Amino acid sequence: MAKSAQKVTLSPSRDIPFDKLVLSQSNVRRIKAGISVEELAEDIARRGLLQSLSVRPVLADDGSETGKFEIPAGGRRFQALSLLVKQKRLAKTTPIPCIVRDATSAILAEDDSLAENMQRAALHPLDQFRAFVALRDKGQGDEEIAAAFFVTPQVVKQRLKLAAVAPALLDLYAEDLMTLEQLMAFTVNPDHERQVQVWEAIKSSWNKEPYQIRRMLTETSVRASDRRAVFVGVDAYEAAGGTMLHDLFQGDDGGWLEDPALLDRLVSEKLQAEAEAIATEGWKWIEVSLDLPYGYSHGFRRLSGDPAPMTDDEGTAHAKLLAEYRALEEEYEGQDEFPEEIDARLGELEVAMEKLEARPLIFDAEEIVRAGAFVTLDRYGELSVYRGFVRPEDEPRQDADVHSGEQAADGQGVELSAGRSADGVGHGTVITSAGQALGGIMPDDEDDGALKPLPERLIMELTAHRTLALREAVGRSPDVALTLLLLKLVNDTFRTSSSAGSCLEASVRHVYMSAQASDLKDSVVAKLVDDRHAEWEADLPLGDDAALWDYLASLDQGSRLSLLAHCLSFGINALHEKVNPYGAGISASGLTKRMTQSDLVAQAVELDMVEAGWEPTADTYLNRVPKARILEAVREAKGEGTAQLLDHLKKGEMATEAERLLKGSGWLPEVLRRHDLAALDDAEGQGAPEPVSDAGQTEDVDLPAFLTADLPGDDASMMAAE
Repeated sequence: MAKSAQKVTLSPSRDIPFDKLVLSQSNVRRIKAGISVEELAEDIARRGLLQSLSVRPVLADDGSETGKFEIPAGGRRFQALSLLVKQKRLAKTTPIPCIVRDATSAILAEDDSLAENMQRAALHPLDQFRAFVALRDKGQGDEEIAAAFFVTPQVVKQRLKLAAVAPALLDLYAEDLMTLEQLMAFTVNPDHERQVQVWEAIKSSWNKEPYQIRRMLTETSVRASDRRAVFVGVDAYEAAGGTMLHDLFQGDDGGWLEDPALLDRLVSEKLQAEAEAIATEGWKWIEVSLDLPYGYSHGFRRLSGDPAPMTDDEGTAHAKLLAEYRALEEEYEGQDEFPEEIDARLGELEVAMEKLEARPLIFDAEEIVRAGAFVTLDRYGELSVYRGFVRPEDEPRQDADVHSGEQAADGQGVELSAGRSADGVGHGTVITSAGQALGGIMPDDEDDGALKPLPERLIMELTAHRTLALREAVGRSPDVALTLLLLKLVNDTFRTSSSAGSCLEASVRHVYMSAQASDLKDSVVAKLVDDRHAEWEADLPLGDDAALWDYLASLDQGSRLSLLAHCLSFGINALHEKVNPYGAGISASGLTKRMTQSDLVAQAVELDMVEAGWEPTADTYLNRVPKARILEAVREAKGEGTAQLLDHLKKGEMATEAERLLKGSGWLPEVLRRHDLAALDDAEGQGAPEPVSDAGQTEDVDLPAFLTADLPGDDASMMAAE
């Protein structure tokens, strides 16, 4: 006969006065975890006790019940109730719901305590997210939910954002096929269709990192820190109907602008408005460009204006700032260094004085009508205006008799029609962008009044005789030849658009960088070249070859050679270009020859790219190479031990940390190293910078806590770990 299953008997429940309850030493929980007792007390005060206490009768030595009950399971709830009693928010005799276990049970009290904590299943995070949504749907606000569960409103917003991800992705997360960090990354873009598209694109890829998900979800958007967004302003963009994306889980620099086309239109409109305001100054033309390439003003003459004088109020303010600056310097003159607050104040005074000293330039009105200005944005999104550039075709002309070379009788050329300036320049400002007119008044077509030339055949015959005679004469006059070469090179360098008519077939062909980093025009070397160019340009009598000839001939030999070097420098081409096997562009052998020759020049001038201002940053190098290259750079500069500390990081974090470690190290990628120095290092057995010893890595390298937290504390343990 089959044996029947034994029926289960549950422990009875009863309400026991609080003052009859005591904590049991059998409770296995010893370490604080989860929410605090204070928060639990507040929750019990708000909603009451949701779960009974598990208690056992306290027995006397003779085995009789004492009327007291110990609590092996539910100790934190009892402590929270005790806090409410202490705060006089709960009476000592309040009945507490309890499950009373048999004191003589074969199951130990420790067994009950352990089972209560181990056999409960933690709530899946997705269930929590959806529960928050349910609370909100039933009328509770973010602040109310946050207060009820002792979290911040930001945490509530994050949970609600996670619950709003595409249902298909939430199902994957529920099945542990997606990590919480990946799910958080998907919240950056609320478009469910796009979220699913991104997951389908990367689910089989090796790179499913959260930063990659964020990048793909925002690749058609523009960061709020972008200079275009800074220039227009997020408020103006949103007022025009633009929408934003925000990342609630990490810093996003203000978010992303979702409508780049709208942003570009707003930028264009604002730049045009700025240009129209500048046009009231009387310039002949204004070129508007979001990005001005390096060398944008090459071949233009720069007007030399006079700084506007300070007003009485500005002069008084400057004198006051200067007096305070000098007084502080005198007061702390004998000290090795200024106190921190004094040094900061001196910096503030310097900035204020520099702002007053940076006076706008006042240009000659007659020059303004033939000159123009460039309107653009700087790297920080601020408006930049460069005034006073004269194009070669707008230079003042004197009509001359092409046969005799004599000027017209009045010395100024023929009289022009009314409404035109004496140099043939109209008074309307033409505002253009990328060659297209944006606004302003277009000038009338000019009639230059040129005389009909002599028959071309006759001119060719006559000038052939003159050319041969000049060759013979210059061939025996080295000093004249150098002046002629300088004349040609100066025109090539400073007035490229008008250099085609020289009588000397020697030239510098300007090399422009078709591929360049965005910060190249703001680099140290760019400033040095621009400053040297401006110094020469200020001295050279450009536009008048006769005057220029006299000036060049009067220079001492050292100055002539310095000017020659400056002009030739604009023809330097050390660019690596893509080889075209079909003949157009540079050949493989030509590229090899160029790079070899450029290295010879680098050796001759002792080029040092570190001194030139280049350093490895996330933008210039580290984020644009694989992780292996980043580790190679850190290994060469800081040693194998330091490189190993970065090995576990994600690509973006690794690049950021490597930038900090490499700063000031002098490390250069191979393409920027001098080959002669590299060969010398190889000969001495030092092909790379001497690495930091592994044993001393934690002392010699200032690493952040998250990299050093798990390192052994002494050399012995370090060796053991290795």
